[in-house]
Amino acid sequence: MLRPLLSGVGLRSAGRRSAGRRSAGRRSLSSFVHPSIAAALSAPTASHLSADRAHLWHPYTSATSPSHCLPVARAEGSTLHLESGERLVDGMSSWWCAVHGYNHPKLNRAAGTQLEAVSHVMFGGLTHRPAVALGAALVALSPEPLRRVFLADSGSVAVEVALKMALQYQRGRGRAAKTKFLAPLGGYHGDTFGCMSVCDPESGMHRSFGGAVRESLFVSRPAPLGWRGEDPAERELEEAFGRWGGEIAAVVLEPTVQGAGGMHFYSSSYVRKARALCDAHSALLIHDEIATGFGRSDASSLFASSAAGVDPDIMCVGKALTGGYLTLGATLATEEVAEGVSAMSEGVAMPLMHGPTFMGNPLACAVACESINLLTRPGEEDPSVPWFGERVGKIERWLRAGLAGLGAHPAVRDVRVKGAIGVVEMREPLDAGQVARRCPELGAWLRPFGRLLYTMPPYVATEEEIGIITGAMGKIVDEFGKIN
Repeated sequence: MLRPLLSGVGLRSAGRRSAGRRSAGRRSLSSFVHPSIAAALSAPTASHLSADRAHLWHPYTSATSPSHCLPVARAEGSTLHLESGERLVDGMSSWWCAVHGYNHPKLNRAAGTQLEAVSHVMFGGLTHRPAVALGAALVALSPEPLRRVFLADSGSVAVEVALKMALQYQRGRGRAAKTKFLAPLGGYHGDTFGCMSVCDPESGMHRSFGGAVRESLFVSRPAPLGWRGEDPAERELEEAFGRWGGEIAAVVLEPTVQGAGGMHFYSSSYVRKARALCDAHSALLIHDEIATGFGRSDASSLFASSAAGVDPDIMCVGKALTGGYLTLGATLATEEVAEGVSAMSEGVAMPLMHGPTFMGNPLACAVACESINLLTRPGEEDPSVPWFGERVGKIERWLRAGLAGLGAHPAVRDVRVKGAIGVVEMREPLDAGQVARRCPELGAWLRPFGRLLYTMPPYVATEEEIGIITGAMGKIVDEFGKIN
């Protein structure tokens, strides 16, 4: 009975039967769609939005009273296409990360090519070329002393890692009493617990967690850009070091632009003062460049740290790192920090105890490398200027022109532009839900928070598209602005 199966013919027949079963299995697996998924994907738009409200919990909203959502069908360039047929110029770059716009052929190709090789491997004990190439590029482009790169899942995780680095560094250098972080009010650094501890505790979005969050030291936010005379916040920073210098492990700040904490622009003088005080008191300086990095805040430099002429000890990046394609962050540190973190304990070099599952994800790293290629390539009109600088410089001019007239509006407190950031600060808060409902008619996607109506458009946006965004901002001010 066994002999026919062991013959060549028997083996071939068995192989064909087995292959047939495998092929049928593959066909069966590839054609199966879970009923709930099939129903959701084919539902009419009204049912789709109803299911969204019933099941999904969107950021910064109540589950029981969700905010208004617009159904996106696809995106191309700077434009979001809704299921209802309207097209919106994206004034938010999907929370500031889609700097190259959407459906970019080179980013698509980078993702597809990497998918065919390997989409993910653990970074513990393994490495790969996209991660090494990304690390080399970040080191080459960042402030000179930053030589070590920790690849994290997101910007918030990058900040968490920076805080851990600072504490372990101080302990490794024999300064165990240095366990406090100092930050200016008005800052925002992420939503995880470590990040919350260095966000603004008074006006920030984490007040609900008050007693559960680690206590940090806070000083007044820097004076606004253009302030004349001595900045009182610099003197307060110096007084804080005089009082707590022996306990401060690090200062955490967003260099020259506080993002979600108020779109507050301030002088690089404050950043330089923080650097000098950190040096004098053996504290580290952590720059959160998740919002300001990759040219967003200054056409002249890829990072706000470089524009300010200040080298941090640790720098966090994220958001635009992958052009909005995949979540990825990075924490860069100096060799001095790396050596302090890894200081010997009982003859053994100490590891940094942080290892996200998706750390160094090959797919994200490959797309990030291509995003950096696009940002740093020669400008299209002036090859002596990098592409990001050429584009951010133009967007800054277009935003200034488009928003200039709003400064005199009685509902407006201030209008300010820096790099590819345009801000209209209202006298009274805006209703984000009201604005969202109006956006399809205005042709632009804008999401204000509190009193701030702002835009951070994709770098690929045209002058006409920036005009649509600023025009929509003007109409929002007219229709929803309240005078106190």
